Amino acid sequence: MVSLGDTLDWPFFEAHHRDFAEKLAAWADTTLPGLPHDDVDAACRARVKALGEAGFLRAAVPAAHGGLHAALDVRTLCLAREILAARDGLADFTFAMQGLGTGSISIAGSDAMRLRILPGVRDGKRIAAFALSEKEAGSDVAAMATTATPDGNAHIRIDGEKTWISNGGIADHYVVFARSGEAPGARGLSAYLVEADTPGLSIAERIDVIAPHPLATLRFDACRIPLENRIGGPGDGFKVAMATLDIFRSTVGAAALGFARRALHETVSHASSRKLFGGTLGDLQLSQAAIADSAAEVDAAALLVYRAAWTKDRGAARVTREAALAKLVATENAQRVIDRAVQIHGGLGVTRGVKVEELYREIRALRIYEGASEVQKIVIARDLLKNTDGQNKGKI
Repeated sequence: MVSLGDTLDWPFFEAHHRDFAEKLAAWADTTLPGLPHDDVDAACRARVKALGEAGFLRAAVPAAHGGLHAALDVRTLCLAREILAARDGLADFTFAMQGLGTGSISIAGSDAMRLRILPGVRDGKRIAAFALSEKEAGSDVAAMATTATPDGNAHIRIDGEKTWISNGGIADHYVVFARSGEAPGARGLSAYLVEADTPGLSIAERIDVIAPHPLATLRFDACRIPLENRIGGPGDGFKVAMATLDIFRSTVGAAALGFARRALHETVSHASSRKLFGGTLGDLQLSQAAIADSAAEVDAAALLVYRAAWTKDRGAARVTREAALAKLVATENAQRVIDRAVQIHGGLGVTRGVKVEELYREIRALRIYEGASEVQKIVIARDLLKNTDGQNKGKI
């Protein structure tokens, strides 16, 4: 099956990363093919259950609640997403959402909230979701319209809609961001834990996308929750969201890397065996050029992804630019690598059931969610512009 090559020999990794990667890859190769695929909801539930029972969801929670590391280890999360994405897009999706849907709780939730939520996520018995986006507030989080208003002394009432919510309709809880009004714009948002069975929360619609995943629009109609369900302090919602994305944005690049690595594997395999003009497709210089370009783009993406993860794990408070670079380059490179794979496969490449056709559908969303490529460019440029010469004195 798809190999990480010499990636694990890079100085970014420690022995426990190599051990985790080897065990996950072996488990994935033997277990994932036997899980259901036709019904997307059932398929996601089965993968969460299987990942939890095998112990791999321990990577998505801190050690205090049975996790692998004292704090979320971004290199482990990235390795998991790369390995799973190379084999099964839904397995990557379910693993990622268990982390993203509880990352805010791990970072800023109360001890009681962590104790109530995280063990179920770790064991694959609770499905998590992260509800940030709205129809008019995707990239521009400050434009959020969903409101959270006091309802008595000990409750909050949430009203509004969230859309493009992964695990919408199958999640057991949602981390919801809403305008609580402490200040204008992004400074007036707060984060809340909302259980899926809370009165006033409903699924307004399920959303079909080109690579089937459980997505939905959520409606909050006088949805009343205890004030103790707030994650972090009043007005801390934007800070909580950005701290969460600072961890998980690099992992989106890792998933794209997994898709790209699988596409390169399929390209080399097909080019080596496809007979053409008295030789193989791989004998043609144009095919060799395409393979070389893809190999370079895979390695470039891997270096940026694991640089960002390593930097965060070393204790950097924020890795905004590093994570944005990793996501931007990895997702854009993966789109090109997969497009070449489809082209080299010819008619097979656009045939449903062929792996590269599946990868072509899977990769497209990654260039949009958790910050579209254009937004990542803004993030990168602004970070560079604010670090002027005066701030960089003494640096080579």
